[in-house]
Amino acid sequence: MLRAVNRVLLGLVGLVLVCAGGAVLAAGLDLGVPSWWPWRGPDAVLLSESGRRRWAWPVVVAVLAVLVLLALWWLLAQPRRHRLAEVLVDSRDGESAVLRGRAVEGAVESEAEALDGVSRARARLTGRRTAPSARVSLLLEPHASPDETLSRLREGALRHARESAGLAELPTEAHLRAAKHPARRVT
Repeated sequence: MLRAVNRVLLGLVGLVLVCAGGAVLAAGLDLGVPSWWPWRGPDAVLLSESGRRRWAWPVVVAVLAVLVLLALWWLLAQPRRHRLAEVLVDSRDGESAVLRGRAVEGAVESEAEALDGVSRARARLTGRRTAPSARVSLLLEPHASPDETLSRLREGALRHARESAGLAELPTEAHLRAAKHPARRVT
């Protein structure tokens, strides 16, 4: 959805800028603009003295501020990773089945939380329906070995998810954090 909004918005902005630039260029070069055209000739100004007095400057500043905030929101929305809603599974009969992304995430989370030394797991699928990728966050208990936990995650939960969805590969980014625990007193 964001990709479609980006394309439509960029297309509209580009069209407006090209039309406005062409119109100003045509008027500036005195290429025979229509009689109703507000700017004629190279000496014409965009906003006359009376026009500048007529504008309510607080309104102009408010509109420009809103436009800047919308542009910033749009810019910050670009790098977000959105959750994958479904995974396309090849059923090997010429058709394809759809597997809910949340179901795969839930299966990976529950299997990862069952691993020794993992107190909490979160999984998220991103990418395309035909080529998903996973992002797994694990909260490790103090006695857990990160190397062993990663290998058990790879050979257990991620392999099961990859095989059940019929995927050739499931690229995964794993984030490991240690659970905070109180310091022990030595007496």
